[in-house]
Amino acid sequence: MEQQLDTLDKKILVEIVKLTQTKEMKGTKGDWKGFLSAYDKKLGASVSDPSRRTKDVLVAFLKTLCHENDVKILSKVLQCYANRNPVAPLKLDSPENEPLQQRLVLLTMEHPLYPMEFSFPSYEEGWVVTNLSGKSRQKQSKKMFAVDCEMVLCQDGTEALVRVSVVDRDLQVKLDAFVKPDKPVADYRSDITGVTAKDLEGVSCSLADVQKSLKKILSHGRILVGHSLYNDLQALKLDHTRVIDTSFLFKYCGLSIHRRPSLNNLSKLVLGYEVRENGAPHNSLDDARAAMKLVLALIERGIDDDILFIEDVPVSEVGKLYIHGIPVKVPIDELHRAIPGEYNLEKKPSKNAFGNKYSAFAIFKRPEEAQKAFESLQGSLEEDSFGNNQKLVIFEVISGVPINIHVRVATGASLGSQASEKKRAPVEEPAGEKQKKLKVERKSPCEDHLEEIKEFDQELSHKNHQPKKGCGEHTKEIEKQKPEQSEKKKDKKKSKGSKKKKS
Repeated sequence: MEQQLDTLDKKILVEIVKLTQTKEMKGTKGDWKGFLSAYDKKLGASVSDPSRRTKDVLVAFLKTLCHENDVKILSKVLQCYANRNPVAPLKLDSPENEPLQQRLVLLTMEHPLYPMEFSFPSYEEGWVVTNLSGKSRQKQSKKMFAVDCEMVLCQDGTEALVRVSVVDRDLQVKLDAFVKPDKPVADYRSDITGVTAKDLEGVSCSLADVQKSLKKILSHGRILVGHSLYNDLQALKLDHTRVIDTSFLFKYCGLSIHRRPSLNNLSKLVLGYEVRENGAPHNSLDDARAAMKLVLALIERGIDDDILFIEDVPVSEVGKLYIHGIPVKVPIDELHRAIPGEYNLEKKPSKNAFGNKYSAFAIFKRPEEAQKAFESLQGSLEEDSFGNNQKLVIFEVISGVPINIHVRVATGASLGSQASEKKRAPVEEPAGEKQKKLKVERKSPCEDHLEEIKEFDQELSHKNHQPKKGCGEHTKEIEKQKPEQSEKKKDKKKSKGSKKKKS
């Protein structure tokens, strides 16, 4: 294990040290801060942020961990990082042919909380670890199954599995069973689980029976889907490598990674329906199907390399227009030329620092003002990749160059700049063939001419206050100016040549 620590990147070591702080792990020189006080006589624990320490310091601390349980936990964390390795080559070697479900597996594994949440104590008695049938088969398997579990509270304060539901990609039930807890039950939590003592009368299915069934279902490196899936695997005492956790694929804008949307909210925002009414108990079969539907929606619509962002704003309080596809060269204040009304503009942060477009919000005082502004916009009505109505708006910036932007009323599901603005056509997956990513970028006809138009910006600037031209008129204007420009360039060259001769 010590050799593994020496080979890890600093970024990973920082995550592991932070995990030891969360779990209050201590080594021979105490916890992280205690270690720093003893190890660094100059700075001590005054600089305790792991990211501000060198790799050597991080490794030295982790090597002091010696308690048996801590060592086991650390080994499991290292295994979680190692789990990423078998799926990474597909992304690097053939990203165009990489199955989208494979991409979602990798996104789950790349989440900062993956090593912590999926580091199961599978070395303990009663746990089952699914066996992989070789890396090649693991990479190629596209079969997915979604699971959801319900747990009851036992008298010793622990939780026990009481119901498990599994569906396949076609939402067909593969397993739906009540499970007899192996400990006395203190609280069935019926208002949450929907399970009562009466439901368990005559039930003989045990946790071991469920584990046996799931091990068979998940053979050959098949993918297991779920929402906060680590909770279900903990209840099942099942350690499985290839997972897609929908709670890791979406994030509330501007909030901590620890604050993740519920399955019911995601279903409402992304799929357009609620899994359950407010206050109604859970149904593990409905939840498993909802998790699978979220994954299928992402596969059909396409995904980016980043987590999809959603807004944590109740629809009743939204007074915003979401503006996206804004060229980075266009200052945000120029959006006032395109959208009427009184509002404040707020630029939306983007993870892609080198992108050529950005997004923003026009924030109104009331929702009805945002709706009114949207309705008054001159532009073609269409749907974005998540089925929301939006308008393609073309307006001229101060320099006179026409710009395309997309505008829609912000809802609770503002899947912003991290959500793909490209649709990916659903493709059948023939046996033995890899699904190809098909991206279709929305593009206005005028966009093809923007570069040429910019070249003639000086000549067209005097036309700023004239009525806007259509794409065809811009093309004619360009063609008309080309001979003139060509002559001007020749004159300039002649002028430069004559000056050189004189000198």
